[in-house]
Amino acid sequence: MRYDELEAAILQLVVAAGEDELRVFGLETVTRLVRGELLDTVADDELDEDGWAALTIARENVRTAGATELRAQLVRIDAGIRADDDLDQGLLIVINALEHWTTYLEEDRRGEIYELAIRSVEEVDFQVTADLDDVLGTPEMAAEYARIRRLLTAGGRQPQIAVPGGDVSNDVA
Repeated sequence: MRYDELEAAILQLVVAAGEDELRVFGLETVTRLVRGELLDTVADDELDEDGWAALTIARENVRTAGATELRAQLVRIDAGIRADDDLDQGLLIVINALEHWTTYLEEDRRGEIYELAIRSVEEVDFQVTADLDDVLGTPEMAAEYARIRRLLTAGGRQPQIAVPGGDVSNDVA
């Protein structure tokens, strides 16, 4: 599967998902994307002290905090950024995940869940460097796509996915 086909398949999964599946997927994915090991390589000077404190609060409370609380922490994080446009990749992943989840909570837009899914795929790709023409060729990428499909598909049902050539398939891999 090419990367653009993966993006299209994920979009179809998000569009077809029920509200409960979107919420569960979003919560599981944001939790995965704010984990501490993504911040292991971040220099202390990329955020000021208050920015780090806000990031810690947001990460620790992401599963239970509402949109208002998370937005307040994101404002503090943004104000605390010291780096000029070159933030550590792990820090960017964490901040972007918090932003997409918070915006989803505020506006209930499926597009934010799609963005979380894509950020999750990108995080795995950053770790294993997948081939863009065979993006599911590594076990890690295949496992991430399987996780996305499982969480966005109610009761294990497989949505009908249009594949190149006009066929409809239950399997996009």
